[in-house]
Amino acid sequence: MSRSAHPAGPRHADVLPEGHYSAPPADLNALDPKVWAQTVTRDEDGVLTVGGIPVTRLAEEFGTPAYVLDETDFRARARAWRTAFGTDADVYYAGKAFLSRAVVRWLHEEGLNVDVCSGGELGTALSAGMPAERVAFHGNNKSVEEITRAVEAGVGHIVLDSFQEIVRVAHIAQGLGRRQKVLIRITVGVEAHTHEFIATAHEDQKFGIPLAGGQAAEAVRRALQLDGLELVGIHSHIGSQIFDMSGFEVAAHRVVGLLKDIRDEHGIELPEIDLGGGLGIAYTSDDDPREPHEIAKALSEIVGRECEAARLRTPRISVEPGRAIVGPTAFTLYEVGTTKPLDGLRTYVSVDGGMSDNIRTALYDAEYSVALVSRTSDAAPMLARVVGKHCESGDIVVKDAFLPADLAPGDLLAVPATGAYCRSMASNYNHVLRPPVVAVRDREARVIVRRETEEDLLRLDVG
Repeated sequence: MSRSAHPAGPRHADVLPEGHYSAPPADLNALDPKVWAQTVTRDEDGVLTVGGIPVTRLAEEFGTPAYVLDETDFRARARAWRTAFGTDADVYYAGKAFLSRAVVRWLHEEGLNVDVCSGGELGTALSAGMPAERVAFHGNNKSVEEITRAVEAGVGHIVLDSFQEIVRVAHIAQGLGRRQKVLIRITVGVEAHTHEFIATAHEDQKFGIPLAGGQAAEAVRRALQLDGLELVGIHSHIGSQIFDMSGFEVAAHRVVGLLKDIRDEHGIELPEIDLGGGLGIAYTSDDDPREPHEIAKALSEIVGRECEAARLRTPRISVEPGRAIVGPTAFTLYEVGTTKPLDGLRTYVSVDGGMSDNIRTALYDAEYSVALVSRTSDAAPMLARVVGKHCESGDIVVKDAFLPADLAPGDLLAVPATGAYCRSMASNYNHVLRPPVVAVRDREARVIVRRETEEDLLRLDVG
């Protein structure tokens, strides 16, 4: 390890120089609508409310920490994606962002499909009543048991991720007397402008079959020869938290090029193209995500233009927004436990959750906003770092934020835009119990995923 390295990661030991930070916001009590769910506001007492319910009441009834999900906002975002793409395209909600049976029912009612990548996600979707034909099954290493269950259930698509999987799915489908519709996931050599751990279309990574070197073309040849498979399209996914559409343009050009080669070699035009997801959301006021109708228009134009140039019929487009639907709809509600001022540096604010309910700051160096929500304050702003209760120096929720200088134990803080990947990546580090997910709509709140109990932990400990 070099002298400059730090065991918790390169950023965790940094002390940035005075003057590095931008100026504090003019009003610490203001709520930027870009990063908060649509029904979030403050009442006359300055308490944050969601769906008409004050967070003080939610904390009293459900405890903290808790993920609070605005069902009205979730449904509105799902509907906006469905409307933007219309009936000539398919919108698959990426279940890995956050999945529960209640969410599956909302998606079903709003006309969206579901993309799953494990047996557990598949089981959740099916148990909540999502028709199997509206489910797509991803994954780079699906087990025989998972594939068998998916084919038996009649999932609409299985996305093939390797040469071995082509044979594996074909063998299982043929043995069950089925002909399974499949897409082949290819890597097109486009690296989205994002964190290296969540950029997925460059060749040096685990997903997909490279377009380079003719490997994708060979995968198509093999899939077309197998009786258990019906190859209906090509899948491409270029990364996550993407704001710039230029990557999709390059990816579409290369995918359509493959479709043209398939037509020229095999005399068929595949009817579908899946461009994946990865569209970004606003975690802070500096982020500027695009609206669903803008994305739909841009993708349709890109694919249409490329197909026209290649003299191909325009295939049916699929997209897979997950974060873009659920991410902005939820916030995590915490209670302040301690505050620790460090002269000349910052104040450490410890809350009753941390990296077990939001690993993204430690894992991806992700940035979040935070606000005092149990009251308003006219106190001067202080530079703060919101940290968790875990025995880990990298247990950081919000690295740098301005909070009122009179912040005290017992105050409630909320971190917005935590609907995606926080609960789904939550852990029991330090045997901390995972928080509940509380859905709020029209002045009613209900638990859709309950808080874990100590009995839950001990039930699995059979030693």
